[in-house]
Amino acid sequence: MKKPFVTKEKIEEIIKSGVPTPFHIYDEKGIRENARLVQQAFSWNEGFREYFAVKAEPNPVILKILQEEGCGSDCSSLTELMMAKAVGNTGEMTMFSSNETPDEEYIFASDMGAIINLDDITMIDSYANAVGKFPKKMCCRFNPGGVFKVSNGIMDTPGESKYGMTDEQLFKAFKILKENGVEEFGIHSFLVSNAVTNDYYPMLAKLLFELAVELKKEVGCHITFINLSGGVGIPYKPGDPANDILKIGEGVRKAYEEILVPAGMGDVAIFTEMGRFMTGPYGALVTTAIHEKNIMKHYIGVDACAVNLMRPAMYGAYHHISVLGKEDSPLTNIYDVVGGLCENNDKFAIDRMLPKIDMGDILYIHDTGAHGFSMGYNYNGKLRSAEVLLHEDGSWEVIRRAETPNDYFATFSNLPIYRDLIAEADGWKQEEQKEK
Repeated sequence: MKKPFVTKEKIEEIIKSGVPTPFHIYDEKGIRENARLVQQAFSWNEGFREYFAVKAEPNPVILKILQEEGCGSDCSSLTELMMAKAVGNTGEMTMFSSNETPDEEYIFASDMGAIINLDDITMIDSYANAVGKFPKKMCCRFNPGGVFKVSNGIMDTPGESKYGMTDEQLFKAFKILKENGVEEFGIHSFLVSNAVTNDYYPMLAKLLFELAVELKKEVGCHITFINLSGGVGIPYKPGDPANDILKIGEGVRKAYEEILVPAGMGDVAIFTEMGRFMTGPYGALVTTAIHEKNIMKHYIGVDACAVNLMRPAMYGAYHHISVLGKEDSPLTNIYDVVGGLCENNDKFAIDRMLPKIDMGDILYIHDTGAHGFSMGYNYNGKLRSAEVLLHEDGSWEVIRRAETPNDYFATFSNLPIYRDLIAEADGWKQEEQKEK
């Protein structure tokens, strides 16, 4: 059974201090312990580094915690690069894995010394035109096409993915880069999302290790790292099996010793760039029940909506829900738990068995520490929530305040109506304070 990492009393303390629901909360202790476990799993590889996927949880406080645990940053945009640089992940502590990349982003990444991961063979010219010269070390992204299978069946269909180069393009790209002065090469591939099996990384590693040996023989390039990317998943439903990162690391080690070491490539570093596995289970969305509706179905309306957690609406994804203070109460009621967007897919749960929910109850939506806040948006003029960090000693801090109407209107500042909008927002704020 999934249990919250924070007590109802602590959540009530946070709310009473003035942090409005909904908000995301993160468990520093869990994040640090998990990062150390990942380091342990790959400690057999001298050059190992986890490049945390910033897109999963783009908050500099979280990035700094992971940096302190030895993690770099995997970035896919200019602002993510800026954030990585601000927390000290410059040089080869940052991997820039982008696609359809604007010139200015290549320039910024190059200036900060990030490792550039080219998504397509045409980006070789794009990079050269933007930056002017190639760095000593570069990486290319590989897509084998077709389907990708592990022991329990088809995991995903890389042939339908927009990312990466074909086998033929990869060999050609390495030749071109070598001719242009690149001395150290990396291979990157992402084939499966949220794989809950210990087989994924070892099978991907075997594929990339064999490819690396062929590239060395045919192109004569010095491959210094192989990036297994992300895709290692988490169990969203209670009772689902969880990945064992220690077994995964051991599986990769076996493939490494069977394929790379005999080929004289025992110096190749292993990189990963996980997001969901690193922080997903250590975040939760906290929201308050504010409305109950009975028509053809029984609905519980909460003050959060899909702008705070998009995965259920976008993918039909399951997120477990606990009613704080009622964790041990019998599951007697069938509810759809919904938000207030003008979209019928704005549902956190459908036909979910839960304890009886009363208005004012606090709902804790599990496993939102990756791709939760980060996928937020402002549809219906909804404002993005605060983020709170629960420290190891039980104290907490707001690491991102909630948006206000002033924030939402700020991008209109060049328009004459802007002053009227801000005056209205400020007037609303004053009235709200009077009511409190």
